[in-house]
Amino acid sequence: MSRHRGTGWLTDLALGARLVFAGGRNGLLRTLMTALGIGLGVALLLASTSISTMLEHRSERTTARDDQFFGVDQPPPGDRTLLVAMADTSYRDDSIRGRLLQPDGAHPPVPPGLTRVPGPGEMVVSPALARLLDSPDGALLRPRLDHPVVGTIGDRGLAGPNEYAYYLGTDQLRPGGSTVRIDHFGTEPEVEGLDPVLMLLVMIIFVVLLLPIAVFVGAAVRFGGEARDRRLAALRLVGADAVTTRRIAAGEALVGALFGLLAGAVLFLLGRQLVELVTLEGISVFAEDVRPSPLLAALIVLAVPVVAVLVAELTLRRIVIEPLGVVRRSANRRRRLWWRLALPVVGAALLAPLRAGIDGTGGPVNQAQVITGVVLLLVGVAALLPWLVESVVRRLRGGGVAWQLAVRRLQLDTESSARMVSGVAVAVAGGIALQMLFAGVQHNYVRATGHDVSRVQTIVSVNDGLAGADAGTLAQRFRTVPEVEGAFAILDTAVSPVRAKPDESGERPAILLRIGDCAALREIAAPDRCADGDAFRIVEDAGEERSPESAAGLPGPGREIEVGVGDPETSVRWTVPAGLRSVPGRGDPAGSRNAGLFATPGAFDPAALGGLRGLRGTVYLTMHPSNPDTIELVRNAAAGIAPTAQVQRLRATEETNRFAQIRRGLYLGVVVTLLLLGASLLVGILEQLRERRRTLAVLVAFGTRRGTLGASVLWQTAVPVLLGLGLAIVLGTALGAILLRIVNQTVRLDWPSIGTMSGIAAAVVLLVTGASLPVLWRLLRPTGLRTE
Repeated sequence: MSRHRGTGWLTDLALGARLVFAGGRNGLLRTLMTALGIGLGVALLLASTSISTMLEHRSERTTARDDQFFGVDQPPPGDRTLLVAMADTSYRDDSIRGRLLQPDGAHPPVPPGLTRVPGPGEMVVSPALARLLDSPDGALLRPRLDHPVVGTIGDRGLAGPNEYAYYLGTDQLRPGGSTVRIDHFGTEPEVEGLDPVLMLLVMIIFVVLLLPIAVFVGAAVRFGGEARDRRLAALRLVGADAVTTRRIAAGEALVGALFGLLAGAVLFLLGRQLVELVTLEGISVFAEDVRPSPLLAALIVLAVPVVAVLVAELTLRRIVIEPLGVVRRSANRRRRLWWRLALPVVGAALLAPLRAGIDGTGGPVNQAQVITGVVLLLVGVAALLPWLVESVVRRLRGGGVAWQLAVRRLQLDTESSARMVSGVAVAVAGGIALQMLFAGVQHNYVRATGHDVSRVQTIVSVNDGLAGADAGTLAQRFRTVPEVEGAFAILDTAVSPVRAKPDESGERPAILLRIGDCAALREIAAPDRCADGDAFRIVEDAGEERSPESAAGLPGPGREIEVGVGDPETSVRWTVPAGLRSVPGRGDPAGSRNAGLFATPGAFDPAALGGLRGLRGTVYLTMHPSNPDTIELVRNAAAGIAPTAQVQRLRATEETNRFAQIRRGLYLGVVVTLLLLGASLLVGILEQLRERRRTLAVLVAFGTRRGTLGASVLWQTAVPVLLGLGLAIVLGTALGAILLRIVNQTVRLDWPSIGTMSGIAAAVVLLVTGASLPVLWRLLRPTGLRTE
């Protein structure tokens, strides 16, 4: 072979590409493993660039079907208007979107995804809800939605393929309360901005989730490095110079990268078809929504080959390929520490000026500075890990045969083992920092609801179907539900003094009238005594003046008032009893305090209200937590009163929507990232075993037990993993502390989160290593001694 000094670089690249296919079965298998490793990373990168598209399409569909127009005057009834009432419910832990529809004329607006408005009693459901109703799992839901199904909602009318939703036709709706009249569906999407702290969280999440993938893509380029170096040494033997060998190596890396891009595209398309089968945290997406941003996809296509070539060239700088061999096979020169430490130090220096500079009301975040600083700190984990592994294993001595085999292998080649787990270590470090940041700022986004869950656990609100109802009968309906230990009900309506003057807008003053028994009164007030037939005036506090006419404007004894002022056609008049007493109010179990009138059934019979539509009912339930089906039976009982009845489970605290959405996004990202890292790590371990198959077969031929070799593989993985986790904990907590100072929060170590994150990562690595053992047993057969 003639020397290649004068050969063009295109010819050298082409020769490198040809060598990939000229290496026989082993060469093709090596290229396949590299392509698979790169492809897994590319697939997730493509998926991550599709997030904005998925959210955009989901938002477009949800806003296109919106029917709750707040702050907008309702149109007058006509041929093209429709009455809509919310009838949302829940089943198990899943939300079900429900709407009652009643046309005013022959040409009402039709919701997206439907071809017509269903007639009275007809129901149109989403495909997911149809499957649930037809399955044994939906047994407790069927009584609540016991209507004939006449169709399914199309994709245009659903947020996602697995959303539970239905439309029910009716002729019982009346304007007012939860019922609105509309002449179209859909609103303009409102973009709710993020405050600086939430923006910081989002940026860190993207860096933490994507950086480990980039680290592994760089590691996957090095698959088969030893065999490649031997090929390059052979080329040097036949006359190729150093520059030519570097070009040839770049050609080989390009082929692996291009095949990796192809494999990533295939994996992405296959995963895209399966995405509709998955629902995480109540979120599902259609396959056509998973489309990467063209600009970011083009950036990935260009960046992966460039990274592959750069990694290949940087790797060759650490070795000298001569005609008689590779110098790297001699004793390794110790790795330099200064530049590895410089990465996290520079990253911390970039973040330091932002200290106490970001809060929920501050100015915009310097995104470039934050991202650069975080990336440098996390990349420092990947840079420091090979040095740490080398420094530790160099001092390890003694132990059993399996331990000695593992340690000796690590001493000979620390880089491959450290490179394999560096992505996991980066993910753990970033996860720890994120958990610390979440724990530090969550008190700003988690507020106390004021609910007293020790008194009541569930509230049922009924706004329709209560005309002529009795509070005692309403409560008794729920007392018969198994595991409901107590129930009391209160009926509410608006009243106004008969001769009260309207205000400037023509509205008469409205006062709250509450109807219930004495047990219900004691939950919202503190009466000294109570008997059926009594009436009370609930005041804000015990020290308020108890005069016949309260300063708060509440009517006194003997005053004639109009009950049901919001419904003039069915309102009735009532004279306030002469024995009216003032009592101090107290917060109800939901934390509300309402001044007004309270009447026991003996003082005011709800049956006198007749067809009053402005009557509202609230039922407070004490439930036994042992049976999870109790809440479903309560919901069924509430739906039997009115389809629009709402069942609310009380909670002591609740998260703001944006914070909860970001937390769910982090959960989804961590699940996907860990799955990909596990699959990628498995590919890396299999590639290492394949390269060592001849050595392993020789050891077996000399009598080494298979169990000993399996244990050595486990130790060989466990040592870098433990060192990587230790390094990740140190740098992760340091990054978390810096981020907490940036948002002006006290630095606290979240040890449960640190332990959980580290434990999950260690479990993933060990499970993947265990999954590689069947391949190890296969490689230990005598056929492993064969060579080409």
